[in-house]
Amino acid sequence: MVPSFIGSEIYRNSTYGTWHPLRVPRVSTVMDLCRALGWLPREQYISSPRAKSKALLTWHDSHYVDALQRAEKTQHVSKEEKARFQIGTVSNPVFPEMFKRPATAAGGSILAGELLSHGGIVYNPAGGTHHGMPNRANGFCYLNDPVLAMLSLRRQAVQRLAYVDIDAHHPDGVALAFSGDEHCLMISVHEENLWPKTGQLDDDAGGNAFNLPVPRGFHDAEMAYVCDELIIPEVSAFRPDAIVLQCGADAVADDPLSHLSLSNNAHWNIVRELMPLSNRFLVLGGGGYNPWTVGRLWTGVWGVLNGHQFPERLPSDAESVLRNLEFKGDRRGKHPSEHWMTTLQDRPHFGSIRNIIKWRVQELRSRRRILF
Repeated sequence: MVPSFIGSEIYRNSTYGTWHPLRVPRVSTVMDLCRALGWLPREQYISSPRAKSKALLTWHDSHYVDALQRAEKTQHVSKEEKARFQIGTVSNPVFPEMFKRPATAAGGSILAGELLSHGGIVYNPAGGTHHGMPNRANGFCYLNDPVLAMLSLRRQAVQRLAYVDIDAHHPDGVALAFSGDEHCLMISVHEENLWPKTGQLDDDAGGNAFNLPVPRGFHDAEMAYVCDELIIPEVSAFRPDAIVLQCGADAVADDPLSHLSLSNNAHWNIVRELMPLSNRFLVLGGGGYNPWTVGRLWTGVWGVLNGHQFPERLPSDAESVLRNLEFKGDRRGKHPSEHWMTTLQDRPHFGSIRNIIKWRVQELRSRRRILF
C-alpha cells in the first residue's frame, strides 16, 4: 500500500513568535524538499482537516478547548485563564493561529487513525505534540495529537497499540493518557534530566512502559544498540495491531534544546526496523528546532517510508529550499554547516557504547520479564 503524507499550508506562515523555538519553518520545509526531490506526487498528499471541538473532546476538556478558541479570537487571555490553562505563557504563547494550527495537526492525526483502519502507512510530520494535557497546554503543545491518533485507531477496532517515542523529551501527556493500559506498549528514549524530567528508569506507567533516559552525547551506535536490544524485541513480542512512532528531530546533534549527538541516520534506522512489525504504521513529527536538521531528517523519513534512494548531493531546487532558510537568534544560523545545504544524509556519529546504556537497557528488559 502506498504511504500517505498529511500536510497543510497553515504551517508555512504560522509561527509562535519571533523569539520562540517554534519560530522556524518545519513542515513547510519538508513539503518543499519532498516536492523538489520528486517524492511527493499529488496522489500521496492529503490536505489535513482541522479537528472540530467534538473530536478534541475525546480526550481534552471542553473548558480548555473553549479557552483556546477564545484566546485565538481575542488574542488575549485573562490572568485566571493563564494560570488555569497555561496559555499566554512564555512556552505556550498567544499567537494568531494558536487554535487552528494545533487543531489542524490533531485533525491530521485523527484522520490517520481512520485511514489505517484496514492497514497502511501514514506520515503526519506536523503531529507528535506529545506534551499536551487534557486541560492545559504544556511544552509548546496545545493539544495532544498522538493521544487523539491512538484513540482514533481504537475507534477503528485497533486494539493493541505500540507507541515508540524517540524525541529528546519524555512524552508525559501520552504517558498520562495510556498509563496502565495493558493493550498499549509505550517505549520512550529521551535525554535524562531534560524537561519535563518525567519518564525515569523506574517509571513503568502502571506496567506498560519502558522509559529509557539516556545521557548527554548519546550517539548512533548507542541508539542502534537500544533499537536491537530493546525497541525491536519488545515491539515484536507485543505483536501490535498498529505502531505509532513519534520521530522528534530534537534528539539529533545541533538541535538547540537538547544535548544528544545522533545523526539523522539513527532515526531513519528506527523507521526501517519498525515498518515490518505491523501492517498499520503511523509516523509523527515532534520536537526539532534547527530548521536545517529537522527539515532534512523529516524529509528522509518520508524517503525511507517510500523506499527512495537518497541522492549524494541534492538537486538544485532542493538545495535552494535549504539555502533560503533562516535561523535568526541562534549561533547555528550565523554560519550553518555547508552539508546542511547540499545533502540529506548526515555523516554517522559512532562511538563506544557506554556501560550505563547497556545496564539501563538490560534493567528494563529484566524488569519486564519479572512483571509479565
